Amino acid sequence: MKHLTTGLTALSRAAQLCLLAAAFGTSAGVAAADTTRVIVAFKPGVTAQARAAIEAARGAVRLELPAQHAVAVELPAAAVAALRRQAHFAYVEEDVRRYPLALTSPSKTPYLHGQRVPYGIAMVQADQLPDTQAANRKLCIIDSGIDRAHEDLRTVPADGIHDTGTGWWNTDENAHGTHVAGTIAALNNAGTGVVGVAPNGRLKLHIVKVFSADGWAYSSTLAKAAQQCGDAGAHVISMSLGGGLPSQTEIRTFQALALKGVLSVAAAGNNGNSAVSYPAGYPSVMMVGAVDEHRQWAGFSQFNHQMELAAPGVEVLSTVPMRSGSEPALTVARVTYSPGSMSGSPQRSASGALADFGLGDKVNPAVAGKVCLIARGNIDFATKVGNCQNSGGVGAVVYNNVAGGFGGTLGAAVTVIPSVTASDTEGARLKTQLGQAATVTVTPVHYAYFDGTSMATPHVAAVAALVWSYFPRCSASQIRASLNKSALDLGSAGWDDKFGHGLVQAKAAHDRIAAKGCGI
Repeated sequence: MKHLTTGLTALSRAAQLCLLAAAFGTSAGVAAADTTRVIVAFKPGVTAQARAAIEAARGAVRLELPAQHAVAVELPAAAVAALRRQAHFAYVEEDVRRYPLALTSPSKTPYLHGQRVPYGIAMVQADQLPDTQAANRKLCIIDSGIDRAHEDLRTVPADGIHDTGTGWWNTDENAHGTHVAGTIAALNNAGTGVVGVAPNGRLKLHIVKVFSADGWAYSSTLAKAAQQCGDAGAHVISMSLGGGLPSQTEIRTFQALALKGVLSVAAAGNNGNSAVSYPAGYPSVMMVGAVDEHRQWAGFSQFNHQMELAAPGVEVLSTVPMRSGSEPALTVARVTYSPGSMSGSPQRSASGALADFGLGDKVNPAVAGKVCLIARGNIDFATKVGNCQNSGGVGAVVYNNVAGGFGGTLGAAVTVIPSVTASDTEGARLKTQLGQAATVTVTPVHYAYFDGTSMATPHVAAVAALVWSYFPRCSASQIRASLNKSALDLGSAGWDDKFGHGLVQAKAAHDRIAAKGCGI
């Protein structure tokens, strides 16, 4: 099903690889241009004086962090320097932003008939280690919530809380959290969708929703979310998110959770360089990089001295909110093609004669009532499709000007005609079929292929919970060490900065502990 591989979702491939950005929060929203937001930590015994100093600086408390003896404050940017000089504060730091880090095979034993098994499930050996013991573990997902009504998630044991800024945990406005949850726990239910690492509805999930529809959160919000995971009794925390600057508040939070026996796992980042993203870069958090289905390093995956484990993160098939994905289809003269998705295309079908629309850089009434065949290049996809629509075209196919297929995006543009993409070779063949009957269809679906270290992270978090469920007396640090020591070595012999200790392996980790015990 190649057409699925090139993009099933209304989120474009570019958007999946990017860091989604916009407003979120339990806060009052984005700080005004002349204000900033900081985290202020109090020294012991001076809370009243510290709060008075914040008020005197015209600061407004946006989030309480009682476990960290701190608050997130919005105040005039010019007042920060004076606030840092106050003796009542342990520290004053920028409340930095955190973002989501996102960019099949037939059914086989042990899965029920009629499901697709994403390649990552076998790669991490989840198909070799049944989740029969998983009910004794709880995994916390800090993300954008989940679509609780999804056919592959609705009976997974899960709970969460309502947040006044982001809303209910059981809804997901940007698909990221639902995709993560599906990799962890999509159900083994006959004839339906996909399966996760723990597919039999035993692993308990706790959902903390930090991303709203627009997709970013403050570090103070992340710290509070992690604390909520710990308070809910989570054994493992999965964080497919990150940002470029460290936070003292996060450092303290994750270190405290580690001391309490919680294992935290986070995405390495998608910039394809040696920069360190946080929280993955903290010693108390496992950093996860991405590989493809051939166990090759994903070019977008960040690499550095903190890399710990690798997991599948390229074209990972999983759940998205019901009907939010888009499956493209194209037929011309009864020839079926395998197109890629054009993010933002309406979900509908249209037919007409295939017509050459060149680069799509100008309106041409000659294509009225026809399907426009458009070459990629020179101008953006939205303009190309928009010009076809304004010419009276009923559908659009944009073919590649370099080798291979691709996924496109219309951005914020609104179009009413369905549009898809095609590879360069498909484009060449389509040019020989001009004038013949063509049908472009974009169908709503419930699953999507995403790229990113966001997709690798839940593989590792779920494997950690799965292995740990067999050995609940092992500590978090012992499970972490066992996963590292049993990983399948990739790249250079031994640890390296792209793969860390290697590809996480569920059965190998289980067998190692069974043979040697927790502490070796």
